[in-house]
Amino acid sequence: MNRIPTLLGAAACAAALTFTPAGFAADLAPGLASSLSAYYDFEHPSAGNAALELDQGLSGTTLTLVNGGAAMRTADGAWSGSQTSIQTQQLNDAANDDWKAGVYTGPGVPTLSSFASTAGATIMGWVKPTGTNPNLNTNTANPSDFYNAVGLMGVLSGNSNGHDVRALLEIIDVSGTLRLVALGRRVDGASSLTFAASTPWPELLPMNQWTHIAATFDFDNGKMALYRNGIALAGSYTSAADSWNVIGGAEPDLTSATNPSGIKIGGSYPQDTQEFNAFNGRFDELMFFNRSLSAEDIAAQFQIFAPIPEPETYALMLGGLAAIAAQLRRRRIRS
Repeated sequence: MNRIPTLLGAAACAAALTFTPAGFAADLAPGLASSLSAYYDFEHPSAGNAALELDQGLSGTTLTLVNGGAAMRTADGAWSGSQTSIQTQQLNDAANDDWKAGVYTGPGVPTLSSFASTAGATIMGWVKPTGTNPNLNTNTANPSDFYNAVGLMGVLSGNSNGHDVRALLEIIDVSGTLRLVALGRRVDGASSLTFAASTPWPELLPMNQWTHIAATFDFDNGKMALYRNGIALAGSYTSAADSWNVIGGAEPDLTSATNPSGIKIGGSYPQDTQEFNAFNGRFDELMFFNRSLSAEDIAAQFQIFAPIPEPETYALMLGGLAAIAAQLRRRRIRS
């Protein structure tokens, strides 16, 4: 897939929509190109350094495959148009050796400025658990101490140390039970808000199976949503408080004006100063939008991917086709 050139300003965004490369347009639902800040399909390693993944979105934010480098690339595409994904995993051979991905700059990543002073954001991508989750907490000597979260993907806050986020899609402990959640923080250093899916996370993300998930963050109206394979998930907020402080005051309610400190995938601390919340699994087609997409947008993008059916789904499809064929034969005989 070809990358949209990095462009600035309203006129440039219009130009990007007008001159979007054919390959990009084929894999993106209509109307989404102008807000796709970062996009990683893991088919575009940097020339001469396969430990770097080139951004296919508007920002041009290069991603680092931390610790595993090129070995993290695996020939296991999530859908018919993909050939490669990345593997993240916990390793215990040395300090800070977990495989994860991301980018980090303490003062903020300039190319991620579209997530500064924004009214919304959306994170989506394909996820495939391939091992145990959650994993052993390697920051303690207790062999029975496991992390209370499983790192998936998120945009860091402007003052983040590599863990705190502005927008996050992750598996987190909610009242003693791990849940798939959307967690957002509108203002750096302020309270976060969490929306947790009702269905147990192993049912939402089955082992060794690709699943498309998405989270939307409407910072202006204090709302979030979760989606699985293009369909909204039932869930609830973990607090009824106005955690984002959006009631009253000047409108619209935007995120902090700071540039995010980076992106984290498969675990916290993309700068590799610490291990935290490792994920044993694979990622493909990760998209980071600088607005809160609608339910229709999410469904349309999922349909674009035309996922490869799982074996049981394929069998049901064949059975359905056989039944239709039998009905047609009976109709022909009667006529």
